[in-house]
Amino acid sequence: MRRGTIAAVSRKAPAQHLRDLVRLRRVRDRIDREHAQPLDVEALARGVGMSAGHLSRQFRRAYGESPYSYLMTRRIERAMALLRRGDLSVTEVCFTVGCSSLGTFSTRFTELVGVPPSVYRRQAAGATEGMPSCVARTVTRPVRNREAPEPGPP
Repeated sequence: MRRGTIAAVSRKAPAQHLRDLVRLRRVRDRIDREHAQPLDVEALARGVGMSAGHLSRQFRRAYGESPYSYLMTRRIERAMALLRRGDLSVTEVCFTVGCSSLGTFSTRFTELVGVPPSVYRRQAAGATEGMPSCVARTVTRPVRNREAPEPGPP
């Protein structure tokens, strides 16, 4: 390989990395905006001109979790707010936040929050009453990557 070719590849790699980061940010912003819509990795990848595999690898490298995991975290955060309100059933909340399977929703909710949605709904009914919404969001934000604390004795 000629010396000029190596230099061109070296210069090209950081530029490509920056372009990928911009596209990853677009994907993350779209998930944040459209979390209640039916989204899948293939559609997200098509929207930024990447393959699904490349998007998943790069997203995990940049944000520490897969696009699907990030999407589910956004949905669970919204579900927590709706469950705290108390005027919707767990099933209604599940479909409102964009999940199509109550089982998957309940499993992921329990992984992130540490308790099933129905238990959370009962416990959270008055927990944030009188608290500014910005503080309530911070205090009740789910822990990502299955780091919910083990449920202790009641």
